[in-house]
Parts: sequence; structure tokens; C-alpha cells
Amino acid sequence: MNRIIRKQSLNPTVTLMEIEAPLIAHKAEPGQFIIIRSHSDAERIPLTIADFDRSAGTVTIIFQIVGAGTMRLNALNEGEYVESFAGPLGRATLTEGIKKAAVVGGGVGCAIAYPVTKKLFEQGTVVHAIAGFRSKDLVILENEFRTHSSAFYAVSDDGSWGEKGLVTDALKKLIESGEQYDEVITIGPLIMMKFVCALTKQYGIKTIASMNPIMIDGTGMCGGCRLTVGGQTRFACVDGPEFDGHEIDFDEAMSRSRAYVSFEKREREEICNLLKMKEGGNS
Repeated sequence: MNRIIRKQSLNPTVTLMEIEAPLIAHKAEPGQFIIIRSHSDAERIPLTIADFDRSAGTVTIIFQIVGAGTMRLNALNEGEYVESFAGPLGRATLTEGIKKAAVVGGGVGCAIAYPVTKKLFEQGTVVHAIAGFRSKDLVILENEFRTHSSAFYAVSDDGSWGEKGLVTDALKKLIESGEQYDEVITIGPLIMMKFVCALTKQYGIKTIASMNPIMIDGTGMCGGCRLTVGGQTRFACVDGPEFDGHEIDFDEAMSRSRAYVSFEKREREEICNLLKMKEGGNS
């Protein structure tokens, strides 16, 4: 079991937890993930490592409260323990040799984009970070991005934060202004990554996309994160989670990601009822 050192609400639907896990912290790298279970009977949830502190022996995760598993996880508080915390898993982001990069994050995917941005910046890469959210109320990690990037570009759908528009608008403006990137790394909703990759393909810019959003059990056994890359079958959890964005069949991935929507809705409703009953019993 692993102790929750810190818990922080980043916005109404996104929570940060710092977990005591010295062995994982010692080996963790940006781009990798862990598998967490909040309780002994809880589902296994793959979550990308948002940050780590080797000296303190802690690993930071950031998750969106969207289903039954994340609702149960969010019900835990500082000082309490999660049942299991396994990792680091997956392949780390390859950053060696990159002189100039753009990292494009969208929504809660910015929790994955941040450690990649930070590593690039600390190794001396000129890194332009682009973060997009629907509105100002949903923004996370703004200060962290500003601190660990050469330049930071904020965009929102409604214009309440940064420039009004999409991350692709900001990226296109930078490219057409003459910025030349060795690589673009994009992390966020599948539809966002699809259009980022379509844009960079026009300009012939190497682009890496993180397929963490489609992972389920994180071991390759369930087949839920199966996707087609360059005409070949790959698994996001064991072969990735990062792949050449120009070779990913995003339409297939988006179709598969919708397969569990009805099941998750039922599970969420059940957990909501259980949590309400628990709160009522403690009042």
C-alpha cells in the first residue's frame, strides 16, 4: 500500500495526488505511466506520471474524475493509502538530440505534456509549450508550463484564457511565422491529436502522439488499447504509449474508445449512490 502525501483539486473535475513510492520515483521518466488501485476491489487505472521527486521518493499523478474508478480514488484523502501503485510502465519519451520542439497539450492531457516539456527544457532544448482548454475554469498547471518552457502559448475555446481558438491555430501561426521544429509532441483528446498531426504532416514536421487516453488495464491483455500504426497492430500500453502521429489511424482509435461508454455510465451511477449513502451514514 502507498500513502497519499498530498491531494490538491486543480479544477472542479481534476485532482492531483502525490504518492509515496520511492522505488518508482527512482526509475520514473516522462512519458511513462503507473497502474493504481484505490481499494482492493477497485479497477486498475493506468495514469501517466505527471511528475516525480527522486529525493523525496514521491510520484505525482493527475486524474480527471470521469468514472467509477476515479470517483473512488478521489474519495481518498491525504494520509490515507491506495491499495496498489505499480510502475513505471511504458516507454519513456525520447528527447535526446532534439534542439527545438513544440509540445501541444489539450485539457487534462496537459498533465502528461508538462513532464515532457520540463525534461526538454531542463536538457537545454528550446521548447514552445501550447496548452488549450475549453475555458479558464478548467486550466491546470499554467505556472508550471510558464516556468519550464522557452515560450508558453495559452488558448481557450471561449477566449476566457489566453487567445481564443484551438491549439492547432496557435501551432499553425508559429510554424507560418518561421519557427522550425525538430519535433512536435502532442498529448490530449484523440480528436485534438488527430488534427495536430494532420497539420504537421502538411509541413513535414515529425510528430509524436501519446495514446495514453485509450489505455484500460495497462498490460496488453485486455486489447482495449489496440490501435493501427503504419498498417500494423500495436498496443498503447506495451508498445507505447507514444507513436509516430502521422502513422496512427485516429478514426479507428476514436471508435474503439467509445466502446465502454455505456458500461462506465452504469458503474458511475452505482458509485455515486454508494458514496451518497456513505456520506449520509457519516452525517
